[in-house]
Amino acid sequence: MKIFFDVDYTILGLDDTLRPNTLETLEQLKQDKHEIYIWSGMGERWEVVEKHQLTPLVSGVYEKPTHHFHERLEELGVPFEPDFVIDDYPEVVSAFGGVWVPPYFFKRSFDEEMNRIYRIVNDFVHTGTSEDRQYRAKGTIVPLF
Repeated sequence: MKIFFDVDYTILGLDDTLRPNTLETLEQLKQDKHEIYIWSGMGERWEVVEKHQLTPLVSGVYEKPTHHFHERLEELGVPFEPDFVIDDYPEVVSAFGGVWVPPYFFKRSFDEEMNRIYRIVNDFVHTGTSEDRQYRAKGTIVPLF
């Protein structure tokens, strides 16, 4: 699967730390033969990938569409539609399908989101869905809160 991870508040906090277990989760997903992509609404974030030594795990880095999600992929140079996305922005997750994660701001001692993401990806690979409340199927309507 082509799995796209958002940068800000998904894998990277305001304090420039990686969310706990990010490296380990990406390594496991790559070992499981998934392709890992990084994208951001702030443009191509190669500096984050390089600084946090994620380069060997990543197949590409792109700018993420922040509106008209499917329509803007070609314009932004994304050569294919993601199979699965991980993002703190629920509209992106609903558009493509994947996992909505609570925003990550600062390093803290307890954050299990990456382990949860790995479980949800495995659920999806094996069953085409997940019972986890943070999973969103492609085309899900985002509720207004």
